[in-house]
Parts: sequence; C-alpha cells; structure tokens
Amino acid sequence: MDFNATLRNIFVEENDIPQEFSLPGLIHQREYLSNGAMKTWDGPVHEVYSPICIKTENGLERKLIGSYPVCTAAEADESLDAAVAAYNNGRGEWPTMGVAERIHCVEQFTGRMIEQKDIIVKLIMWEIGKSFADSVKEFDRTVEYIYATIDSLKNLDRDSSGFDIVDGIAAQVRRSPLGVVLCMGPFNYPLNETFTTLIPALIMGNTILFKPPKFGTLLHYPLQEAFRDCFPKGVVNIIYGRGNTIVPGLMQSGKINVLTLIGSSKVANELKKQHPKVNRLRAVLGLDAKNAAIVTSNADIELAVKEIILGSLSFNGQRCTALKIVWVHRSIADEFLKKFSAAVAQLRFGMPWEKGVSLTPLPETNKIEYLDSCIADAVAHGASVVNENGGGSEGSFFYPAVVYPVNSKMKLYHEEQFGPIVPVVPFDDLEETIEFLIESTHGQQVSIFSNDADEVASLIDPLVNQVSRVNINTQCQRGPDVFPFTGRKDSAEGTLSVADAIRAFSIRSLVAFKMNETNKQLINEIVHEDTSNFLSTKFIF
Repeated sequence: MDFNATLRNIFVEENDIPQEFSLPGLIHQREYLSNGAMKTWDGPVHEVYSPICIKTENGLERKLIGSYPVCTAAEADESLDAAVAAYNNGRGEWPTMGVAERIHCVEQFTGRMIEQKDIIVKLIMWEIGKSFADSVKEFDRTVEYIYATIDSLKNLDRDSSGFDIVDGIAAQVRRSPLGVVLCMGPFNYPLNETFTTLIPALIMGNTILFKPPKFGTLLHYPLQEAFRDCFPKGVVNIIYGRGNTIVPGLMQSGKINVLTLIGSSKVANELKKQHPKVNRLRAVLGLDAKNAAIVTSNADIELAVKEIILGSLSFNGQRCTALKIVWVHRSIADEFLKKFSAAVAQLRFGMPWEKGVSLTPLPETNKIEYLDSCIADAVAHGASVVNENGGGSEGSFFYPAVVYPVNSKMKLYHEEQFGPIVPVVPFDDLEETIEFLIESTHGQQVSIFSNDADEVASLIDPLVNQVSRVNINTQCQRGPDVFPFTGRKDSAEGTLSVADAIRAFSIRSLVAFKMNETNKQLINEIVHEDTSNFLSTKFIF
C-alpha cells in the first residue's frame, strides 16, 4: 500500500465514529451573551467544519459540526457600550465589589464550567483536531489555573491588608482594575490560553469584551449562560463577527483600556495603532515565536531527540512555544538526523480520539498549501526532506517533514511555520546560533542541549538577554504556570503567570494619610464600620 493510501485510511466513515466521542448533534448557535442577556441572532452565520474529514462517495469531506453568528460592528458596539456601562468609570458594581465577593463569583462560574466539561472537551477535539487526551488536559489545566489564580489573589490581598508607615505617612496599597478589556485568544489553546488572560482580567474587577478565535469558537457557547448567571450585567460580553469588521471600530472608539491578544504581532501592531489614546491603552500580548533548539557536539543525542520530538511536534507543532528551528553541530548532524527521523516514524498518527495518537489533522484550511510552499522553497535553495514520507498529505492531514540542511535563504529559517515541519540547520561555531537569536525578530525561548558545563554557561549569559527563558536539556514550554511566561522583541508584551497576570490586569492604587489623631480616628472608623471595599483590613482565607 502506498503512503497516500495509508493516510487516506486514517479517516473513517460517519458510522465508524465511536459513539463516546461523538457530539450530541449539530450545534447551531443562534444566541450570544451581551449586556447580561442571551440575545437571539437571526442574521448570517459561519458554518463550522471540523478538520476531521469523513469518507464519502465524493472523497474526503470535512465534517460539519455546527455554526455560529457572524455579527456586525453594530452588535459589537452594543456590547462595548454594555462593558463601559458596567465599569461606569470604576464606579460600577463589579469594579467596586470586594475581593472576596469577586472570588466567590469566579468560584461559582468554575463550578458551572466543570458541569460542561464533556461537551467542551469534545468541541475542542472536533473544532481544532486536538487529540481527545490533550483536549481533556487542556480543560483540566484551565480549571487548575483558575483555582491557582484565586489562591494567588487571596495571597496578594492578605499581603495588602495592612498599612505601611513611612516618614509619618501611612498608606494602604492595593490593586485596582484598569477598565474595559478586549480579550482575544488563539485557536491552538482556545480554552486555556483564552482563560489565562480572561480570568485574571475578570477577577481583578475589569469588564470584558471577549472575541472567540476563528477556530475553537463553538466550545465557548456552553459557558455563556454561566457567565450571565455568575457575574453582574454587562461584565462579560461575547462578541462575534469577522475580526477585521468588528474590532477596528472597538479600538478606534478609545473606550478599550486593555488589549489582550494571543496571536500575531502584525495584528497586534495594527490594533494598537488604531487606538486614539495610546497612553491609556495597556497591552498584554502573547505573540509570534521562532524558538530554537541548539544541539552541541557535547549533547546527549538520545535525550535531545526525545525532547525535540515533543517540543517540535506536540499538537502538530501548532504551539507558540514549539521548537521551530533546530541547530545541530555538523559533527553529529548525520547521527542526530538518523535518530530523529526514526523517532518521527514511531509517532502514531490518526484520528484525535485514538489512544496514544500524536499527529492529527490540521484545522486551518489553507495550511497544507503553505507548508508545501515552505518545503518547495527549501528544496529550491538546496535542502531536502530527510525522513521517510515526510511532507506527505491527504485531506486535512500533513505528515511531519524533517528538512535539512536549512540556511538563511529559506522561508523556514525566518518564518514561524506553526506546523509539522522541523527545519534543521548545521553549524560549526556556537557563535552562529547566538547571532541567529540576536538577529531574530522573535525572542521567546531557546533550548540548549549539552552536557558540558562551560559550554552551557557560555550560551546562557548571552541568550538570557535575547529570550525570556533558556531551557537546559529540555524542550521549550509555558509551564509550570507559576513561572513567568513572556518574551522579548516581537514575541510578547507583559508577563503572564498566575501571579503576574493579576498584576498585568490591574494597577497599584493607595490611600495615604498623615499620622495625626484626627486621621487615625477617621481611618479606624472606616475600617471598623467596613464602609469601604478598598480600604479594609479584612483577611481572606
């Protein structure tokens, strides 16, 4: 059997889809949350086709799983007005609510979210082709992140519950919200990476406009009633429509206080330019990356292969933290390529519900054409695909390609491929790898593979000033979530971790007074009578 036939056979007929992984039916969303109500939509809709193709009489066809509203700028503006009214210049119910009460609302929401786990996990799998096991992990990690955020805010609030006295002036320093947050998440982690910004922004007292990603949209529908029921009117609003149609007007209004986007630096740059009051806009951004692995002549090749396989091909390489270019010392390049190609051949590929599957169909409809063009460009400039069957495709599936030797004339050297191609660059001098990272427009992470302490030290010192995280003998990754997650250059703005995120979506504010008898009596009365939610010595357990 030829390999294309093998790839065709990973897809199944409709009747062969295991019942336990099937959706309950087509999910045609005709409602969206705005201003505390589920509003009915009877206008145009976008049909959602899964990356999972079905065998039919006409060949492989992407499976229709539902549809969602394609709203206009008018509906987006209504939601913006609702968020602005709910914030009410910081005087609204939500921004003035006590921390303990906001935490209670988020806890209620999380309980409601857990009730929807089954359908959300299935929708992650069906909408973006992520394996069922990884879809479950994404949901569970998101819930863990929410609870960790709650614990972090409790700790922060406890630390802020007293008064600092310096030079006869006493002050209580706390964190206060920033205003209206426009939140846009990515398709590759449509639940987790969305909520790592949305939840901290929400719990700190901001009001939210949330636009779901282009892929991974329907999975947020089961949560909208929970948002409606657990938070005051207008605090959370879900906006639908074409991004280039509805988002520019939101930014141009000048009413957005925080832009949080996980996606393209080009898009982020354009949106920021559209805001008329640039000094009032705060941006919390997770953007492009071209994370490199550096495999030196002193590396444990077996370990390097194991980690780089995970780092470059987990979820088909569709992660911002993925290893997207591999530098290998020329003296070990042949051995590395032989072992790496063999490891790729051992990866299981198939439908997302299959146990142990590593490689699954791709959600973007034009992705395979782009990946093919990258390989063609590399071949034209002297490289070749070195692993068996590399670059083969059928329907929505693309088999990983290991491309070698890659050089600076090729797209794969510069562009973030965001897919299952592993470009390998030979090097003779470590300075070549340092220069690559200096010249790169990205600066998120790097992985160094070497067992020579002096060699690793010689790389750490220059590279920590080029990227935000240097990984030693391990793949690049975001977690654990308590570690800072950020980047230099065009890779990020602001820092996301459990503790950093709640700071990113708030500002330090303080109440200060001279320590005289009148003021002490006044402040004691406010605190004792519990008449201020901000100025308080209450301790949250």
